[in-house]
Amino acid sequence: MDFTTFSDMIFLFRLLIFPLLFINILFADYAIVQGTRPPSRLDRLHFKSVADMHKIPQKPSYYSSQLIPLDRSKQLIYDNDYNRRYFEPWSLNKMSESIDKLTWQLRFVNRKKIYDSNYHKIKRSSIDWWIRNSNFSALNSDKRYAITLTDSNLRSFPTDTPAYRDPWKNTEGYPFDYFQHSEIHINTPLFVSHISKDGKWAFVQAAHAFGWIKLRDIAFCDAKFRRLFRSGRYMVTIKDNLYLMKNGKREALLKLGTIFPKSRYTKHLLLAVKDKKAYAKIVKIPIPSKPYLATKPFAFTPKNVAKIASQLYAEPYGWGGKDYGRDCSAMTRDFLGVFGIFLKRNSAQQAKEGKSINIKALKGVAKKRAILKYAKPFRSLLYVPGHIVLYIGHYKNEPVIMHSYWGIRQKDWSKYPLCRTIITTTSPGDELLNIRKKSELSNTLQKIINF
Repeated sequence: MDFTTFSDMIFLFRLLIFPLLFINILFADYAIVQGTRPPSRLDRLHFKSVADMHKIPQKPSYYSSQLIPLDRSKQLIYDNDYNRRYFEPWSLNKMSESIDKLTWQLRFVNRKKIYDSNYHKIKRSSIDWWIRNSNFSALNSDKRYAITLTDSNLRSFPTDTPAYRDPWKNTEGYPFDYFQHSEIHINTPLFVSHISKDGKWAFVQAAHAFGWIKLRDIAFCDAKFRRLFRSGRYMVTIKDNLYLMKNGKREALLKLGTIFPKSRYTKHLLLAVKDKKAYAKIVKIPIPSKPYLATKPFAFTPKNVAKIASQLYAEPYGWGGKDYGRDCSAMTRDFLGVFGIFLKRNSAQQAKEGKSINIKALKGVAKKRAILKYAKPFRSLLYVPGHIVLYIGHYKNEPVIMHSYWGIRQKDWSKYPLCRTIITTTSPGDELLNIRKKSELSNTLQKIINF
């Protein structure tokens, strides 16, 4: 065979094969389209309102003009730290939390009566099975790496059964499922500690939280997959409740803040799917033509801040992301995450981030003045044990916050239910006769956390 003939064959091969590869990518089976949050009991919660929700502006865009610009170079520093922490589970060789924290639920079920969604007390035999099935004697024995294949849940026990402390009370019934630890997005890196005795669940650690996830919702990752998936270029969803479609059918729900690596070689997103051996492989999917995603981190501008905040506003309260809702810390985590600022799962952990200013000793007007002086619109969190809020600016010399708020403490210790993400002052419900004044946020907030 002479060189000319060989060259012709190579040219013919490229002519035939390359277009086929191009077509395979161009007409991918996957697409990202706008969807809706699946209806659930969250939509039937007993929503009420307070005067703040009618007296002060309820559009985030009103307050976003007050924000202090975040320098792009500083934003990239935050984002690099976010990416490092996001992929950190793939460098672990054991769970990073103490055994005491990892097994808190064992003490909880032995100390408290718990009820299911039908208001029936959960039998001791069921609890004993969940404990045995948790297989904690095998902690850190698996030591594999994995990735989520769909939007899923991290559970405190390997079961879907909810656990309510007192379903007859509005502070201890639905949606306060104590076995619901956190919602977890698709494409999230995991460290796998061990598998449940029934072989259906994996005990895992993600960057923001740990817990039990269904084995069918994850795929194991070899070194090659991890290297390719960690591409160094990422996009993030800037629209909530998108659908990932495959062959015209709904494959997964994509929540605001879901991360997709970008291909290093083509203009496509990388998606993890499972092969026949339960290992992850990469599928390239087209970047949507509509602005559903943005290069991570999303630029911290008044327009972009208002765009993200407005999608979270009025969403129902969902403890631990239950039924695709958001509690207070999920709301702050998803909001700031889009802009490259990483937060852990709960409010106490989030209060340890950024630069904090202690305002615990201040009361009433003095506390409000400190917030107005030191907090930064859309870049500051305000914290009281058990609750965290996003400071968004001021209105008529009153600090204004956006927060996913279950309700206001009343004199009998019940809650006046608000049950969604709202915009208020730090004294929501001050006009109510039955409110417990000492429990108002304007009296109890302890920290300002600045970014």
